[in-house]
Amino acid sequence: MPSPSPLRWYALAIAVIVLDQLSKAWVGALLLPGEGVALTSFFNLVLVFNRGAAFSFLADADGWQKWFFVALALGISVYIALLLRRQAAERLLSTALALVLGGALGNVIDRLRFGAVVDFLDVHAAGWHWPAFNVADSAICVGVALLLWQQLKEPAAGRESND
Repeated sequence: MPSPSPLRWYALAIAVIVLDQLSKAWVGALLLPGEGVALTSFFNLVLVFNRGAAFSFLADADGWQKWFFVALALGISVYIALLLRRQAAERLLSTALALVLGGALGNVIDRLRFGAVVDFLDVHAAGWHWPAFNVADSAICVGVALLLWQQLKEPAAGRESND
């Protein structure tokens, strides 16, 4: 029996990239950098450019971080693409990997185009703001959560035999 094709998982990753890039283009057409629009009492659209990684890690570095994050994301993306070829039959695992792949590549596109990642989703409560994020970041977070869930679902017997 031939092994399942990873094409549907690559298509999911591409869908994440397209949705991410379209949403960023829409917000870029709507707002100027630093500008924001309150949509609810806890959610704004803002346009910010993050030169760092999660929570603006290394945002104040001298510019080398752009290439570091691009190389890291591309390396991880190649690894994930290979995993998807081998694990295409595993729905939960492949969904998670495809979401991470699409999110990583969506942010790589930004780093190559703008030297920074475009963030625009701003959640806040009681004067406290979560760092702004985007569709790619959301896909990565959901993908990682699914990977964790997949690991927790794995039968305990399978893990114990490897100890």
